[in-house]
Amino acid sequence: MDLVKCILSIFLHIFILLNCIISLAKITVIAQAPTDPEFLAPLDNFTVPQGREVSFTCIVNNLGGYKVAWLKSDSKAILGIHTHMISLNPRLSVTHNGHNTWKFHIANVHLNDSGSYMCQVNTDPMIWQSGNLNVVVPPDILNQPEISSSMVNANMEEGISNEGGVIQLICAATGIPEPTVQWNREDGKDIILRSESTREKQVVKVVEGERLILTNVQRTDMGGYRCVASNGVPPAVSKRFDVNVHFKPEIKVNSEIVGAPVDSQVVLECIVQVYPKPLNGWYKNAEKLHDGIKYNISEALINLYTWQLNLTIRNLKKADFGAYTCSSVNALGKDEKRINLQEYQLPPKPTTTPTPYVVRTSAKPRRKSSHTHNKNLNEVVRAKDTSMSTNHIQDGDPNLANTIAGNPNGLGEVHTQLPAKNGYEKNRNSQMPPVVPTPKNIWFYPTNGASSQIQHLSARTTVSVTTTTTINFLLSLLLFLFKFYISNELFLT
Repeated sequence: MDLVKCILSIFLHIFILLNCIISLAKITVIAQAPTDPEFLAPLDNFTVPQGREVSFTCIVNNLGGYKVAWLKSDSKAILGIHTHMISLNPRLSVTHNGHNTWKFHIANVHLNDSGSYMCQVNTDPMIWQSGNLNVVVPPDILNQPEISSSMVNANMEEGISNEGGVIQLICAATGIPEPTVQWNREDGKDIILRSESTREKQVVKVVEGERLILTNVQRTDMGGYRCVASNGVPPAVSKRFDVNVHFKPEIKVNSEIVGAPVDSQVVLECIVQVYPKPLNGWYKNAEKLHDGIKYNISEALINLYTWQLNLTIRNLKKADFGAYTCSSVNALGKDEKRINLQEYQLPPKPTTTPTPYVVRTSAKPRRKSSHTHNKNLNEVVRAKDTSMSTNHIQDGDPNLANTIAGNPNGLGEVHTQLPAKNGYEKNRNSQMPPVVPTPKNIWFYPTNGASSQIQHLSARTTVSVTTTTTINFLLSLLLFLFKFYISNELFLT
């Protein structure tokens, strides 16, 4: 029993000891806990383009009865305390999340909003932290930059000068940070930088700087130039400038002498380089020509300073030949070129027509053969003229076309009946003249009734009329001799 009481006493003392330890720990923690407010995170720095919105965040622990205030460092002016705004600027506001976070908002940021802002707690001594706002401005190009007194010629700013003069273009750009300016040509051509005293020149694609000075300008420098301003804040901006170079007309012609036949149409052409736009015209014998039935006058712009002038003369007559003058004039001068229009003699057309060759055949009367003779021996002699044209057939025998039309092969045939005895034909076959082969021809007959229009398409080489006549003559002679020989044989038998 005493043992149990002893054990219980020991546990009681241990419990009391633990309570004492815990109490001492709590007292130590409370004694070490801070009583002053503190910042948990620094303020951020911001760089924003003009017109955007920005917010500073301030986190404070153990604020207690103290207040958080917002100030601008350069002016030391209090903008807001806790959730109440002191500044009357409607773009500024303060918010609190109900715990330990305060935010200061600036809407539609202006350039004068740049600077340092402070989050401050009114302790003694006062505690604070700051963040910086940097407002940037996209580049902009001034429409009318200030022109220095050194620019004597007012046309330099307008981009206009006579050939050989000086043109200065100014592209004044603003922005924060300060923008850089680059020049280039719209058409992608090179920029020619010439020296006033020497003939040296520099060919570049890009020129940097607000001023572009073109010295000893030429007509090839004409066109659009563009300056581009950028400072890393989008968007970059650009502006277009026109460069115009004035000079007197210069005319060129491709040919000073032009030939054309009577009753034809001819076009005379001039190329004019001039600026500004000239007054162009065509003259003949000091008389100005005008658009009408006889003449057609036209002009076309090839590039900024080149024109093409055309004079079309219709239905040429003898009186139209002579000298024509192409003229161009502007405020700086005048130029003209002369073109001589001469008659071109065409070679005479041939008037002779070849005589057509037509094969005619006629059969002589023959005696009737006896019934004992073999069947008639037919010999076909073909004659053709591959060199005959359609008009030759038309001028020849009118019956020839009908003869050819009746033959599907397009060949004229001569049939000769020869009486013979039994067995005579076989014995004499080897002595008969060979049949002359005839190349196939293609004849086309129109269906519109115009029998005179016959087209002949030949697939072989054309044989001349003389050769064909000789061949036909030899065939006729052989045929005649053969007939004569047969007639004598029949008569003798």
